[in-house]
Amino acid sequence: MTRWPGLMSGHRPDPGGPAIRSRNSRTSIPTTAEASAWAEVLVRRRLLHATVLAPSGQWLVQTSSQAPVRVLDGPADMVDLAADIQHHTRTTRTRTR
Repeated sequence: MTRWPGLMSGHRPDPGGPAIRSRNSRTSIPTTAEASAWAEVLVRRRLLHATVLAPSGQWLVQTSSQAPVRVLDGPADMVDLAADIQHHTRTTRTRTR
């Protein structure tokens, strides 16, 4: 199940094949500063319409001005969303070449 409709989440490696590190593997927990930086880049690049950090630590995200507002639980979800968007953008660009 993807956290963001229309975008693919990670894939599962073949159980009999070599171990492949997931693109979502991290060695540290994302910070609010990292999530804020990604949110700013996504809006600046017009990949998202708006992002707002709520006092609760949740992120309010809107893909377009007419889209419903989505609620992300915290910095890790914002960073995961950025990774999903980046992955989707890269795989779509590769297919259209």
